[in-house]
Amino acid sequence: MKIFVTGAAGFIGGSVAMCLLAQGHEIFGLVRNEMAAHRLAQSGIQPVMGTLDDFDLLIKTAKSSDAVINTANADHLGSVQALLEGLKGSGKPLLHTSGSSVVGDDARGDYCSPHVFDEQTPWVINPFKQARRDIDLRVLAGAKDGIKTAVICPSLIYGAGTGLNPHSVQIPFLASNARENGVVEIVGKGLNVWANVHVEDVASLYQLVLEKGPGGAFYFVENGEASYADLGQALAQRLGLQVAHLEPEVAAERWGVARAYFSFGSNSRVRARRAREDLGWVPQHTSVFNWIANEAQF
Repeated sequence: MKIFVTGAAGFIGGSVAMCLLAQGHEIFGLVRNEMAAHRLAQSGIQPVMGTLDDFDLLIKTAKSSDAVINTANADHLGSVQALLEGLKGSGKPLLHTSGSSVVGDDARGDYCSPHVFDEQTPWVINPFKQARRDIDLRVLAGAKDGIKTAVICPSLIYGAGTGLNPHSVQIPFLASNARENGVVEIVGKGLNVWANVHVEDVASLYQLVLEKGPGGAFYFVENGEASYADLGQALAQRLGLQVAHLEPEVAAERWGVARAYFSFGSNSRVRARRAREDLGWVPQHTSVFNWIANEAQF
């Protein structure tokens, strides 16, 4: 298949692209600059120069592709609308990447939420994340327009990416911040819990959804969960440092509201029920703590 991947130079998109390239697919990757384009080409991915705001380019490239995978930005409505327009009536797959902070709460590290969500449970959406949820729903509604749509919603991702960018968002940030400040900083008490999953297992699910998934389906992606207190302690042991607890407001001032209150301060407890039951997805990696202790390169 000829597959167009937005975010192909990124962590998720790069890993998904390399996984599909290894399966013999022809991969075209959206890229913003010449240096990244050169590196993509060296890896076997054909670069498409442009940005998410180049709507005519997105429509044209989507129309000429056998499938589209959007991993670049979960919150960019215009690009999603362009990809849907390009694929309308084609019967081709469009896989859109969301993120499980869409069900994140406002715990600010203070507690572990009892609420665990799968694809069939009622969700509680924080108003700050309603726009992302609306985009997810817009993608899913594309199934009524003759597009084989799916939304893939990873939780906290760990592991080394296999594309141009090896680093995920959350744990590497905490490690880098710890090296700069001499202490592993977490938000509040760190009692909030996130589901987690290895990047190679994420990529394997994209492949399964592309091959077997029906139109209009939403998939959480996880294989375990951990509190930030435990993640922080694991990082501290690996780096030979101590754990410090940041007041949420201080974290928000330093890191930004979205990062402090959602990426690091919220609960995001989800279960990948549909991936396992409907597609037979079997993750191969089981422990974020083993990865931090033995494999991570910080």
